[in-house]
Amino acid sequence: MSNSSKAVVSFIVGAAVGVAVGYFLNSDKKDELVEKLRYQSDKLKDRFKKRKEQFEDAIENELA
Repeated sequence: MSNSSKAVVSFIVGAAVGVAVGYFLNSDKKDELVEKLRYQSDKLKDRFKKRKEQFEDAIENELA
């Protein structure tokens, strides 16, 4: 794939993402979408926190 065709594909993908974001930010479902994203990010944050604690415990047990 040449550089110009990569640029065209990148532009099209970027434009599509921009349109989708604009649509959701201007729609009535914006608050619902934001709430879902907040919930999912909180779940992900909790999972990472648990993994971090497990990793720290495993390292602590190996060093003891």
